[in-house]
Amino acid sequence: MHRFDAKFKRTVAATLAAAFMLSACSIDEDKLQEGLDDLADAVAGTDATEEETVETTVEDPSAVTEGTDTEETEIEETEIATSTPTPSPKPTNTPTPTPDPHPAIRAEYVGMTAEEICSMLTLEEKAAQMVEGAVYALSADDMNSECYGSVLGRFDAWPFPTDAQWLNTVNTYQAAAITSETGIPFIYGQDSVHGINTASGCVIFPHNINIGAANDPELAYEIGVVTGSDILHTGMIMNFAPCVADAQDPRWGRTYESYSSDLGRVTDLSVAYSEGMLSQGVIVCAKHFFADGAVIYGTGEGENLIDRGDAQLTDEEIQARLDVYQALVDSGVQVIMPSHSSLNGTKMHEYTEYLMMLKNEMGFDGMIITDWESLHNCSGDSFEENVILCVNAGCDMLMEAADYEEARQVIIDAVNDGRISQERVDDAVTRILRVKIEAGLFDDPYFENREPAYEWDSDYSHELARQAAAESFVVLKDDGPMELTEGMRVFVTGPAADDMGVLCGGWTNNWQGMSDDEAGFQWREGNTILDALEEASETVGFEIVTDEDEIDSCDVVLLCVGETPYAEWYGDAENLSITGDLALPGNAEAIALAEEADIPTITLIVAGRNVLISNYIDDWATVIMCYLPGTEGGNAVADVLTGVSEAGGTLPMPYYASEGQIGSDECWHNVGYSATVTSETTADA
Repeated sequence: MHRFDAKFKRTVAATLAAAFMLSACSIDEDKLQEGLDDLADAVAGTDATEEETVETTVEDPSAVTEGTDTEETEIEETEIATSTPTPSPKPTNTPTPTPDPHPAIRAEYVGMTAEEICSMLTLEEKAAQMVEGAVYALSADDMNSECYGSVLGRFDAWPFPTDAQWLNTVNTYQAAAITSETGIPFIYGQDSVHGINTASGCVIFPHNINIGAANDPELAYEIGVVTGSDILHTGMIMNFAPCVADAQDPRWGRTYESYSSDLGRVTDLSVAYSEGMLSQGVIVCAKHFFADGAVIYGTGEGENLIDRGDAQLTDEEIQARLDVYQALVDSGVQVIMPSHSSLNGTKMHEYTEYLMMLKNEMGFDGMIITDWESLHNCSGDSFEENVILCVNAGCDMLMEAADYEEARQVIIDAVNDGRISQERVDDAVTRILRVKIEAGLFDDPYFENREPAYEWDSDYSHELARQAAAESFVVLKDDGPMELTEGMRVFVTGPAADDMGVLCGGWTNNWQGMSDDEAGFQWREGNTILDALEEASETVGFEIVTDEDEIDSCDVVLLCVGETPYAEWYGDAENLSITGDLALPGNAEAIALAEEADIPTITLIVAGRNVLISNYIDDWATVIMCYLPGTEGGNAVADVLTGVSEAGGTLPMPYYASEGQIGSDECWHNVGYSATVTSETTADA
């Protein structure tokens, strides 16, 4: 059971403040603390069972409620020390009413169209619908006061909130929105990019690069269904996924968020995944419109090497990427997010031509939402100018973690002085309301009548993730043993062998992810590679050895190397070597140890991109690229190495022999390659 004490809240506040410093934005510390307090109390509301007690402290014993936190006197449940004064009883003729935890949608909204509801709202109310704040900076009281359009973000607790706790939090905000003067339900948004990565007790799927390697639209659809089902359990109904970037340069830190460099794979897989989520009633947000995967190395925003840089594309190349979004629009995605990056020198968040093309030529009737505080980096000279730029360009909702109220006020002032038209605001709000109506938020705002396809943490979700991981593994070299058989002694080494955080990569529990080694504990539930092999050894009859003194007595070395977890520009890398900038500590030492042994080496690479291995591959008999296979990745490795499953993936992107080949027609292996899988698209250079 969680105990949300003041020390914990201060720790989280400090962490969040540091994150804001990194992103160079300001934050109201009082508002942040207020939001943390409110959220902690909301999450704690589902935490205790009848058998558990709630630890809390109070100044006024009449204020004792589950989840309350102050720092005066500790009590257990409602026991009060005799020295504590007893409050005066309330008159018997004024009973305390029990608030309805799920107040109903306002009757006059029932059956109305988005246009009709929009016409009832004041300018101030419309502007509130056009902003999205972070959960730790926007409290339920704030929601009840102003009825903002959306909330996003995670709650940094350990263990992370369960599905029930998340749903309680979302419903707390929903009740606040519905009982506000405006009474419009809100949308909760989250980056559930490979499963519900901010909740505990559920599977984490392989990242997009794995799904691109598997190249199976039916599999992608099923992952979308299960992810959508899990989303319904939490109430975080808007998913900022899929990412439909086509990563062209593996030095980009978001390469693993891309299905492929091939737009055909990207289209087929992103549409299938979206349709799977849509089948569960999820609000799907495709991102990042468009060309973020084509940015040029050296053009990165600020000090970034490549992330959020500039893509220089021809009309033909632009149209090819617009076609991907046309397929997604046709599939029914309700939300599209512009890219942080630029196209031919213009930031996508202010690129009116293409944002309005979505609406006027491509048939998109959903809403466009900005990426996290991205408008701050547009071409205006001030925050105010950039808000106006983005809204006029066609952005309907502004994702402003801390500055949501300031953004709202800019919209109000700009309409009043003519810098934003009333028509533009009405279009934005109508689109936002349409998304909410079609998602059922006016009919079932508390998720009481939704029917997820699967239970939370279902057996099927684990089976599917395990299958997806195995199907995504790409055999790069097959010149030696790959199956572990009875009687073998297998020496297991390398920093990726026993680390769940490494298997999952970034966007796991938090933004950057974390290795078990960094965290000091296992970052996510599941079997590591070593765990899974130890279980398999009992069935098959081989022996796992980890003592270096016994390596010479073994039949094979299993070398497990990889990258440290990262996200976005923190993953930009100048040196892509497996022992380079973002290599796991210990890679080089493990590689040297394996080289010294006079026995065959099977190498497993756990990384978010095709890292460079030219200096080492001659010493390895078998090489398998695992990418970032998620919480069932360890089990999938054991399945492949014991012959239960085949490594069924093909390269989703070119594999370069050196950085010098990047951007050229030369590579070690091209898209579609596998040493063991025949692919019609294989075309090695």
